[in-house]
Amino acid sequence: MSVSIFDYIEEIVPKENILFNEPMSRHTTFRVGGAAKCLIRISDKEQLKKLVPYLHATGQKYFILGNGSNLLVGDRGYSGIVVKLEAEKDGIVVDGERMKVPAGTLLARASSKARDCGLSGMEFASGIPGTMGGAIVMNAGAYGGEMKQIVESVEVMNREGEILVLDNDTMEFGYRTSVVKNRPFIVLETMLALKKGNRDEIGGRMEELARQRREKQPLEYASAGSTFKRPEGYFAGKLIMDAGLRGFSIGGARVSEKHCGFIVNTGNATAEDIREVIEEVQRRVKEKFGVALEKEIIYLGDF
Repeated sequence: MSVSIFDYIEEIVPKENILFNEPMSRHTTFRVGGAAKCLIRISDKEQLKKLVPYLHATGQKYFILGNGSNLLVGDRGYSGIVVKLEAEKDGIVVDGERMKVPAGTLLARASSKARDCGLSGMEFASGIPGTMGGAIVMNAGAYGGEMKQIVESVEVMNREGEILVLDNDTMEFGYRTSVVKNRPFIVLETMLALKKGNRDEIGGRMEELARQRREKQPLEYASAGSTFKRPEGYFAGKLIMDAGLRGFSIGGARVSEKHCGFIVNTGNATAEDIREVIEEVQRRVKEKFGVALEKEIIYLGDF
């Protein structure tokens, strides 16, 4: 990375938001990963509109990060620039049954805002540990709900800085995918179409889902949630359990005993430990059942 690139970055981003050799273990829910050469924290859409086209035009390698809840960064780190989208203060805007949410907003915060405004539809997302931007990319879902059910439109930016507003149909939502995942778009903000509801009932539903998560998921450990996509006709967790892999571990990485679809960091895992467990699970499930498990998480950097 040349000095001129950082000169430009410092013109549009406050210096305190530019971090060099930043450990990515601080920015992923797996709590592992080496250092990024540079991490830039962005909460201002205008800064992003200036930064990304410049990085693209100069050929600078970069990665857009939300909450790091679906990411495994290699132990040797990432040699490019990580652009971390963070929530704008008071960025959520509610207008009747519609709610506009910036990409860097945590789903838990957006769900709580909806509840406080007596708006129903986001309850399923209240326990998903990601941001709105990441949820749109992956069409995040849980407990019978998914983002495609509540999205009216999504404002995105391409690498040249052009702003587009895509309606629900244009988003091409599918199981853990969207048009944003398959094209070089960055989510800027999302307009949700919710419904008026009883605030107490909405809160009660969120509390019930939180209870179910505590009972069924290994929330006491660092993880990236469900490690694998659900294979058609199967459940990934059951396949892994039936392959005899409950509790299987390498170093500090382990297949959760509580939910075999989760691979957890028991406290001292390396990224390589986690990757080796993932690959061994894939190998043994394929060997025993002929089913190829596709991982949900993204690999970034050098292992």
